[in-house]
Amino acid sequence: MKVTKAEFIISAVGPDQYPDDALPEIALAGRSNVGKSSLINRMINRKNLARTSSTPGKTQHLNYYRINDSMYFVDFPGYGYAKVSKSQRQVWGSMIEKYLLERDTLKLVLLVIDLRHPPSKDDELMYDWLKHYDLPVCVVATKADKIPKSRWQKHMKIIKDALVMRPQDSFVMFSSEEGIGKDELWNQIMQHTGETENYHESMDTEGI
Repeated sequence: MKVTKAEFIISAVGPDQYPDDALPEIALAGRSNVGKSSLINRMINRKNLARTSSTPGKTQHLNYYRINDSMYFVDFPGYGYAKVSKSQRQVWGSMIEKYLLERDTLKLVLLVIDLRHPPSKDDELMYDWLKHYDLPVCVVATKADKIPKSRWQKHMKIIKDALVMRPQDSFVMFSSEEGIGKDELWNQIMQHTGETENYHESMDTEGI
């Protein structure tokens, strides 16, 4: 995917603030500090559009990023961070649940998990919840560059087994540092947004 335009649109707190242009949306869910912002920046070839932070729990809204005027990345608040109050977590939970169940333009949820560690209980609960409502999921295992390639399959199996992953869901190993998995992830996204043909054309253009 050749990204020629990427822009931050809004930090939304409810449906009245969501964009109304009906573009397909790709949501990113994962625990705090798992690297969702870095993933977005790598996917769009920008360093700082999605703000990364050393303070987990910083994202408190649904952050919308419009890509090539053809789709949105929607970054969820990170879950599982203890210093966020219980009441705030409940507010986030309600906001995310409403979005996931009612947003017609949602095409795919990227469940972002650290490849180095087994999924947390929150990761398992999120995956189970998404599958209970039959939402399309791609599990993205970040920080692949931190593990020797010879151990990738072992760590991938640990994650798949812990989540009890359904065979119809895809799994992509990813590195924001080195770009591992970037093209594969774009391919998954394009399949769900109906732009596969344009994706392959852009790959040819880039000489990939």
